[in-house]
Amino acid sequence: MSNPSRVLVLNSGSSSLKFAVIDPYSGTLDLSGIGDALGQDEPTVSWKCDGRTQSSGLPAEAQHSDVIRFLVDEILSKCADLQEHLIAVGHRVVHGGEKFSHSVLIDDAVLNTIRDCIALAPLHNPAAVQGIEAAFNAFPDLPQVAVFDTAFHQSMPRHAYIYALPYELYRDHGLRRYGMHGTSHRFVTERAAELLNLPVNEVNIISAHLGNGASITAIRDGHSVDTSMGLTPLEGLVMGTRSGDVDPGLIMHLASRLDYRVKEINELLNRKSGLLGISELSSDCRALEQAAAEGHDGAQLALDIFCYRLAKYIASYHGVLSQVDALVFTGGIGENSSLVREKVLAHLDGLGYELDMARNLRARFGEEGPISTERSAVTLVIPTNEEWVIARDTASLAPPNRPNGDPSSRE
Repeated sequence: MSNPSRVLVLNSGSSSLKFAVIDPYSGTLDLSGIGDALGQDEPTVSWKCDGRTQSSGLPAEAQHSDVIRFLVDEILSKCADLQEHLIAVGHRVVHGGEKFSHSVLIDDAVLNTIRDCIALAPLHNPAAVQGIEAAFNAFPDLPQVAVFDTAFHQSMPRHAYIYALPYELYRDHGLRRYGMHGTSHRFVTERAAELLNLPVNEVNIISAHLGNGASITAIRDGHSVDTSMGLTPLEGLVMGTRSGDVDPGLIMHLASRLDYRVKEINELLNRKSGLLGISELSSDCRALEQAAAEGHDGAQLALDIFCYRLAKYIASYHGVLSQVDALVFTGGIGENSSLVREKVLAHLDGLGYELDMARNLRARFGEEGPISTERSAVTLVIPTNEEWVIARDTASLAPPNRPNGDPSSRE
């Protein structure tokens, strides 16, 4: 190891725990893995280290703490002595409300504030709390840092984040648009500035993070000024199983005319809609593309709606920004689906977008860079790297002179 400093990055989901060990300065990934099906009958953990992929079962109903214990006892100690090079632990936290506009060292007050935001992210923040508490028990001597998905969007102006509801609901209960995927949009902004040879604080882009969850952000002078997700990750674009924008009256219709209960409406909009609901086949874009090519009408319709809704948001964000230096695709679908990019840009030819078909096809294989023609409005594909952002922020906040060296020194 040329630079011995490493950060353990933890991403706690409701039934999963992703983990990675990263060099915060180069982005080198030494270890990656996931504990899955937590709290269920047959949880597992799988990981990749030293070029080898391995997996193991966990006890029935294992929790986040069990994954971290397995990570310490069975993985870190056997992977190039990684544990002795750890300088800190970084945690992805979905919702920080209005309290956090940047990453912070975790103490009791921070942890309590994350708990206070559980009402705003009831599926995600409880898992983050579990992961943080388990990590403090496993690594009591390491500083822990929270990196918030919502932090990047705290630069939005009030007219972009206030709902047209009685103002007291915002003032008394914090009901407003917060946005998500901020860590990804921030990484893409910084990388786009490098590719465009612009200072970060002068770059203006539209960033489309497309995956099972999807969001789009208008970024002016390196700062988020509008984004498609709102109070929760349900607002905005069509997603894998989420509906995105719907008429609010639809919810009342479901309740009053079709006898849906609140829990059933939540399940419908979050888990049974989107690509899955339209196609009646799958939430996986790859499966839908294959099915559409074979003539499946529902799959074709789902892709058409997904791309049309995205194109409308892109067009609207041209109105938000005074100028657009680039449109950027990222996330699993954004990076890998040449078909989605082609269909979206076909809707935007009136705004000067023109696709270079050869470049677009090459981008399916992880190639970063432009997919537009020379005379087109600039369109880029940039693979996101949220884990590296978390590792960088964590290292920058970790107190210096850790036992394994000063994280502020670079080789």
